Parts: sequence; C-alpha cells; structure tokens
Amino acid sequence: MKLRHAFTLVELLVVIAIIGVLIALLLPAVQQAREAARRMSCTNNLKQLGLALHNYESTFKVFPMAGTVDTDFSVQARLLPYVEQGNLNDQLDYSLAAFSGGWSGKSPNAAFATAFETPLSLFLCPSDPAPSQTTSSGNTYGCLNYMVSFGSGTGVNYDFKHKTDGIFYQYSKAGFRDMTDGTSNSVVMSETVRSVGADMTLPAGETPPYPYQFTLNGSSGVGSSNPDPTKQGMPGNGGGWSSYTNGDGAISNPDISTFWTGFTSWRGGESAAIRGRGMSWAFTGAINSMTNGYHTPNSRIPDVVTHWTGYFAPRSYHPGGANVTFGDGSVRLLPDTIDLSTHRALHSVNGGEVLGEF
Repeated sequence: MKLRHAFTLVELLVVIAIIGVLIALLLPAVQQAREAARRMSCTNNLKQLGLALHNYESTFKVFPMAGTVDTDFSVQARLLPYVEQGNLNDQLDYSLAAFSGGWSGKSPNAAFATAFETPLSLFLCPSDPAPSQTTSSGNTYGCLNYMVSFGSGTGVNYDFKHKTDGIFYQYSKAGFRDMTDGTSNSVVMSETVRSVGADMTLPAGETPPYPYQFTLNGSSGVGSSNPDPTKQGMPGNGGGWSSYTNGDGAISNPDISTFWTGFTSWRGGESAAIRGRGMSWAFTGAINSMTNGYHTPNSRIPDVVTHWTGYFAPRSYHPGGANVTFGDGSVRLLPDTIDLSTHRALHSVNGGEVLGEF
C-alpha cells in the first residue's frame, strides 16, 4: 500500500494561526511607516509654503495681506505664483472681489469659479481623510489644510480688523522687520483638520468625533464689532463671554474651557457662508483659511468661532501633535503637550517673551 504524505487539519490550522499572528504584528508597523511618509509629505508642503512666503516678501518687502473679512482672496491664493502655479494664478484678478454675499451665504466671483474648484496637493495634508474638494450652495472648492496665523489670539488680538501680534491681519503690510521675537520663534502657518458635512446641532456637551471636523459656533453673547471702530476687540454680553472682558468691555483672554460645552451649533464643510475650516484655498475668511495659537495642538476644546473670527488650535491626524511653519522657513511638529503660554508666545511675533525648550 502506497503511503500519501499530506498536512493534517491541525497542522493546517496551526500554520494559518501563525500567519495571522505575523500579519497582526506586521500591520501596525506598515501603518506607522505609511503615516511617517504622510507626515513627511505634510512637512514638505509647509516648508514649500514657507519658502513661498520668503520669496513673496523678498519681492514686495511685505507678506501677502489677509485682505477684507469676507470677500477677498486668501493669503494662500496670493502665493500661487511662488509655488509653481502660475497658470492657475493667471486665471485670477486680485483687483476684483473674489466672493460676494453675507454671512448666510457666499458665492464665488463667476470669473474665478472654475479656478477655485481646483484641488492642489500642496495645500492638502495626506493624513487628513476629508475629500480634496467640497461643495457648498452648488459651488465646488478645492480645500485647504494649511492656515496662516494672525497671532496668539490673546487679549484682543483675535480682532484682526486691527493690527494683531501676528504677521497677518486685515490689510496687513508686515514683513520680516516686524518679527521682533525672531523668525525662528514666530509661527506663521500651521495645519488644521478640514471640515466636512453639513452644519448640525447637537445637545449641549455632545461633540462630533475627535479631532473635530466641525467648528463650534460660539457667537451667542459676542457683539459682531466694537461700537467704537477705533478700538480693538469685540464686546462680550452673554454666553459665558461677559465674564472675560477688559475695561473697554471687549472680550479678553476668555477661559473657554468653562463654558464652551453650552454651545450646540456645529459648522461643517458644506456651510453656505464658507464657515468651515479649510473649505476653500481661495477664501480669506479667518474661519476658513486663518488661525491663531489660542489653544494647544489638537486641543480637546474645539475651534470656537465668534462671528468672523475665533479661537483656534493647530490640528492634525498625526500622532502626538501638529506641524507648524516658523518665520525662518523651518517646520516642526508642535506636541499636544506643549505649555499653553509657550504655544501662545510662539504665535506672537512681537511679544518679547522669553522662551525655553519646546
């Protein structure tokens, strides 16, 4: 009788189990390697944008202005010629309004609508799972992960209709000369998490999934502008804001952790007035394309919007922190655990703070 050699069922199951264990051990390493590559790509994007800012300043002796509150081109759009996007830039005319409409709805200038649809990989963090384009009120926009900083957000520096302690604000004409804290100690740009989905209302204290692809509308209790246009800041008259006002009645250094859970309105990436984060690389609105350093990276306190401005944090899908670009063009991952005072000082370009290790 001729013997037949074969695996037993038990042996086969053992081999399958071993293969399964090996795959389970290997998968995290593969995922970590992929994330490391994505983070490196993100770092390179921010480095290229930092270089573009340098080239722009070298040409005009000032950085791009943030423009008007809600109708102008973004700083990022003005950098197009310096990031090898001359053909796209040629489709734009910066002497014209980029958008029209009020807070309840925004529309692109018809002459630029097709250009605004273009997604640019340079403006997108590859770790962010959100779509590269978003559609709002029938208009499609190429999205954005990299925000320009209008300062620390402390005191009344959130009001960028006046000069702030950042390098970008309304009609700013700031240059390297204004970074008196030193270019290596001044954040000029940081990444954020792009907004997705329609606006929604949640019960008080309930949040979208972390790291928050929605912004929180905290405008209740905040005046939309200072009654005295010569003074900086927005009045606080309720919603928790009134507890944190200065001698002029303007909100100053609010401890948002004490009252943000009372707000219930969340804005997504389909908001009609482009009120989500990174909905369009073309739109200058602070809620869309600007940021400050009021909260540390990936703060559990969401980005809180107050009318046309707000209190923000660098945000990312990178483990442990978020990337920022400094005035000298260097890019660093600021850790989630960074000291809050240090973080705010890094976003101030002229505060004269003494900084230790970060």
